[in-house]
Amino acid sequence: MKKKINKKQSSIPERQFGVILESMDSKLSSVLESHQALDVKIDKNHEEFREFRSEVNYKFDAVFDELHIIRNELKEKVGRDEFILLEKRVMALEKSRK
Repeated sequence: MKKKINKKQSSIPERQFGVILESMDSKLSSVLESHQALDVKIDKNHEEFREFRSEVNYKFDAVFDELHIIRNELKEKVGRDEFILLEKRVMALEKSRK
C-alpha cells in the first residue's frame, strides 16, 4: 500500500526539492520545444538547398551544352597561325598575277 503524504507532513527540503524539479521540468520542456522548432527550420533549409542545387545543376548543364556547341564551332574555324600563312599565300598569288 502506498503511504499518503500529507503536504503538512513533508519537510521543507522535500518541498524545495519538488520546486526545483518542477523548475527543471519546465526548462527542459522549453528546450524540447526549441529543439523541435529548430528541426523544422533545418528541414526547411535542407529542402531549399535541394531546390537551389537542382536549379544550379540545370543551369550548369545548359552552360556546358553551350560550351560544347561553341567548342565544336571553334574547331571548324581557322587558327591565327593558319590565317597568317593563308594571308601570305594570297598576297603572293596577287603579286604573281600583276
